Amino acid sequence: MEKKIQKVIDGPTLFNAFFSGARAVIKEQGYLNKINVFPVPDGDTGTNLASTMKSIIELTAVSQSIGKTSRSIADAALMGARGNSGAIFAQYIHGLSNTIGNKESLDSRSFARAIREAVPYAYDAMTTPVEGTMLTVMKDWAEALNSAGGSENSFLEMITRSNEVAKKSLEETPEKLDALKKAGVVDAGARGFVAFVEGIKIFLSGKTVEMEDEVIPDIELHNHVHVDETNIQFRYCTEAIIEGTGIDQESLKRDAGSYGDSIVVVGSNKRTRVHIHTNEPADLFYRLGKYGSITQQKVDDMEMQYRVSQRRKYPIALVIDSVCDLPREIIDYYQIHVVPLFLNFGESHYLDKITIKPDQFYSMLESTDIYPVSAQPGINSFQNLYHFLATHYDSVIAIHVSDKLSGTWNSSLKAAERLKGKKISVINSRHVSGSFGLLVLRAAQLIENGTDHDEIVKTIESLTKNSRIFVSVNTLKYMVKGGRVSPMKGLLAKMMNLKPIVSVDEEGNSKLYGKAFSRLGNMKKILGYIDELNRKCRIENYNITHAHAPKQAKAFEESLTKLLGKKPEFIMEVSPVVGISAGIGAVSVSVLCERNTWSEEIKVR
Repeated sequence: MEKKIQKVIDGPTLFNAFFSGARAVIKEQGYLNKINVFPVPDGDTGTNLASTMKSIIELTAVSQSIGKTSRSIADAALMGARGNSGAIFAQYIHGLSNTIGNKESLDSRSFARAIREAVPYAYDAMTTPVEGTMLTVMKDWAEALNSAGGSENSFLEMITRSNEVAKKSLEETPEKLDALKKAGVVDAGARGFVAFVEGIKIFLSGKTVEMEDEVIPDIELHNHVHVDETNIQFRYCTEAIIEGTGIDQESLKRDAGSYGDSIVVVGSNKRTRVHIHTNEPADLFYRLGKYGSITQQKVDDMEMQYRVSQRRKYPIALVIDSVCDLPREIIDYYQIHVVPLFLNFGESHYLDKITIKPDQFYSMLESTDIYPVSAQPGINSFQNLYHFLATHYDSVIAIHVSDKLSGTWNSSLKAAERLKGKKISVINSRHVSGSFGLLVLRAAQLIENGTDHDEIVKTIESLTKNSRIFVSVNTLKYMVKGGRVSPMKGLLAKMMNLKPIVSVDEEGNSKLYGKAFSRLGNMKKILGYIDELNRKCRIENYNITHAHAPKQAKAFEESLTKLLGKKPEFIMEVSPVVGISAGIGAVSVSVLCERNTWSEEIKVR
């Protein structure tokens, strides 16, 4: 094998070397998460790099040509890149692909030259390159590879020599960055890159990277110190792929710069990946939309990741999806992890509650001819999150919107089944919006009280029968637009001023529960349902959610406070994904009772 590699490096050889390097990085993701302190101590560098590497493994189309294979690797890296380190690595491979061009194969000396000429691409991707990071190790390794690239040296010998230089460069990263020196660790991204080079060396030695399938190692860092949370100026690590024609990357960098820092722009003028830390992802994406279609988005909550990696409150992680309506302060207090659903207006894609604000959503709902549709998160979204959480928690409990209304629960379950060695329970709430939120709040309180994992799961699964939601729909116009109601029925409802009341049944299916001919009529009926429930099943807690209808929500609050003798747990706007069906003006009341509400029939008025 090595004799062939010494003569030429072709497409299959390049991919097999990168495949081995990628596996080496994936193997170390738990360790990389643990030592991640720069640029933000959010503990996910390993997860981000692993995502990038998995994309290379899974999406690369291998050709005999090294040029075609390198382009495919670069495209795969761009699609899967996450975080600073993933974006920088993707740009480095993009530069390598451009340098290789259309070559069928390269000798070892030419390959070493291409590796060195790709380094400026990685530096140029950042508005402010920082030494002591992956960039420095990339540069030092590339120079060493070139120095070892004499004709008498085999490719294995070149990699072995240059790898020693890369490891020495890695060891020196704390001397270049105070944050690393204070924490007593090397740079996580740089360590990931060294692992990648070591994986290549293993392949050239005729061996394979041994891996325990999907097991995250438990690692103790004796010298690791906490980093001040005030260092996190921008909460969200935001990324997107923009596709268009003639994308001006320099202009894009300037525009993005007004929204945050840690800006990395990688790719070509036809497909560009943007990475930025910001506090306003929705406003950022609205601005970047002028450069082309935003075909992918990813937003990580770095503040939450920091709290988990440095100030974790509980041994059990709680995961939900964005259909669960809970105020941000409750989510932050209990350190709840939220996976957003997707919201698509034609070719424009958004992350529910994150990259589109309620005002923006309802404005678009009224002004566009294209009615939005929602889509569940993919298995990879959950798998990346579970890898991260498995590094920091003893176990995970995930609760999701009714499986009759979305495939989110199924995606989460499949992702959990792929992660070996960690306890993850995935619960079908059979609810939506506010009633979903009440179940999650109870789970969070049980976790805070120190309740055992299995007991929490058992309790929440039983409480799904104790919760109800009643939604007063103001108009069927939006259900007609979304195809849930026929135009003829919608017209008749409009002529009669019909106001339906919608709920979910015991299995989590959406159902028509009642109807009236005015908002006031609907309100009276819902109050009647709740009064009857309270007498039969005793209401412990309730909330009110609304779709751009604060006045109507306030009216419900006043009546329910008198009726039940207590204020709601919270009042808030529904998730835009829920708003697709409910439409503007909808108001819902959700309750959690002491007993099974389905064992007592409620008279439908």
